[in-house]
Amino acid sequence: MVIAIDGPAGAGKSSVARAVAGALGFTYLDSGAMYRCVALAAIERGIDLDGDAALGELARSLEIDLDGDCVRLDAREVSEAIREPRVTEASSRVSIHPPVREAMVAQQQRIIAAGRFVAEGRDIGTVVSPEAPLKVFLTASAPERARRRAAQTGEDEAAVLAAQLERDERDEGREHSALRSADDAVELDTTGLSLDEVVGRVVELAQERNLA
Repeated sequence: MVIAIDGPAGAGKSSVARAVAGALGFTYLDSGAMYRCVALAAIERGIDLDGDAALGELARSLEIDLDGDCVRLDAREVSEAIREPRVTEASSRVSIHPPVREAMVAQQQRIIAAGRFVAEGRDIGTVVSPEAPLKVFLTASAPERARRRAAQTGEDEAAVLAAQLERDERDEGREHSALRSADDAVELDTTGLSLDEVVGRVVELAQERNLA
């Protein structure tokens, strides 16, 4: 069983999903980390970030293990490496390829089937687990999302905003698994809200549906 939390970059998905999982006694699943692993592996192996077939073959071959905040790629700990700016940019490029998404979605579905998860990403409620009993779509204004990401990474806020808008356009316009809110998702605008306020609302929704 899964609680699906989707939304664009900087909307607060990771922080909210991690906190909700802790509050409910569920396991947190960061689907974005899986695409980052594919991107890191592609960079390290010199694989074209725009090559469908090669990236699909790579994605299918990788062993990705998520254990809380610890991420392992082929048994190597890569939790910090996958957060580097070059990997962030590359993950946005590799994630648009259908063979990559098919490979990662299959892995995510296998993981989710084994327990109770709060999973965050861009297509959890629409593709990975459309039958999820609770789907939440987090949003926030573009400047607010850029401010949050810049505060996290130390990057220039204007540069983050420009990159974020470019990624939004790419995610929303891709042919497969486009970023969108599921028809039955609860949309929450997190602009101006504290983390505790957003987490509290999602926990309330889970309790109202007898999921906790």
